[in-house]
Amino acid sequence: MPILENINFSISMNSVLRSQGADPKIIRERKPILLDYAKNAKEIGQPLLEPKILFQEFAIEKVGHERITLSNGKYLKGQLISQHLSGAEKVLVILLTVGDKIENKINEIIFSDPVLGMALEAVGSASTEALANETCNYFDKEALNNNLETTIPLSPGMVGWSLENGQAEIFDLLDASEIGVELTTSSLMFPRKTLSLVIGVGKDLENHGDMCSYCAMNKNCQYKEHYSEKVS
Repeated sequence: MPILENINFSISMNSVLRSQGADPKIIRERKPILLDYAKNAKEIGQPLLEPKILFQEFAIEKVGHERITLSNGKYLKGQLISQHLSGAEKVLVILLTVGDKIENKINEIIFSDPVLGMALEAVGSASTEALANETCNYFDKEALNNNLETTIPLSPGMVGWSLENGQAEIFDLLDASEIGVELTTSSLMFPRKTLSLVIGVGKDLENHGDMCSYCAMNKNCQYKEHYSEKVS
């Protein structure tokens, strides 16, 4: 299966602070020591990142009630899936990770220096998100070059596509071992800094909003207005 390893991305200090559940402006004004920890964590964490993107493209053979059948006979199923992919010609199934080195480092220092450990955790999360952004941008450009459009990226656990079903379907379509990723019986992925996505590709696709609209935390998210680096 195709693997991308040359996607360039960067993370800002604001994205690291937001990944810790903090308001960057407040941290900079009131708790500059936490900003220093975040800067240190970024210096430690970035060399440990090993970004890899595994993907496969499938033609859509049949559209049914809340079910998309693919060219290999397998399927994706859910209300969210049918809402966004029913007008697409094909689907990109994607698994991306920044690897386990940063996770191993977090486990190494979290008990001896929990503040730095949590900051490093945020670096890993922000990096995974940034990698997802650039991955989606890459496939958006590929589609545009072929006079096609893309849907918003869909991820298991979004409203209308259960985590358990979605993860099982994606891992049934991709050989995750090619990038060192595995799925547990509780639908968790390891390394933890990993994301799974599907994107529809086709002509004249309808725009059904952004990812935030289908996030289970949408109504309670205090950082949505600051989420300028979202996958879109």
